[in-house]
Amino acid sequence: MHLEIERKFLVTGTGWREGATSRRALRDGLVSQGANGKVRVRLDGDRAWLTVKGARSGISRTEFEYEIPVADAEHMFANVCSGSMIEKTRFLVPHAGHEWEVDVFQGPLSGLVWAEVELESETQAITLPPWAGREVTGDPRFRHANLLMLCAHDRGRIGLSELLRETGERRMRAS
Repeated sequence: MHLEIERKFLVTGTGWREGATSRRALRDGLVSQGANGKVRVRLDGDRAWLTVKGARSGISRTEFEYEIPVADAEHMFANVCSGSMIEKTRFLVPHAGHEWEVDVFQGPLSGLVWAEVELESETQAITLPPWAGREVTGDPRFRHANLLMLCAHDRGRIGLSELLRETGERRMRAS
């Protein structure tokens, strides 16, 4: 069992790009979501995973990942996943002893860029990079499962401004 402890921040500007050491295209689909967690399928180039994430407790939750055949992931995207797919490019950006993951979203979420950093404990101190903006760790609007449902509901481009609107927040609580 792995305990995922992470914080998430909106990204301001493009200063992070100069420090990026790698990039990869990811596609995520929601298999199932409930009060106790979610199941997600992810395609990462020529590899795929099924990920089970438990309910949140603060900024922590249990996480189980299982590599699966790419053909199985493609079948799940087409026949099992609910809602839209999330497509993004993930960049790894080292800063002050941590490996930050900067996600640049495409498709309906184009314009959304955030950075996540995994921690050893919930109380671990971090030095924020200059491009880390508002923290959205506890904001349900910025959870992958909610983004997937929002994209499916609106069937169009959902940008950062839509996510931050009051009506978007009400819609999240209703779903």
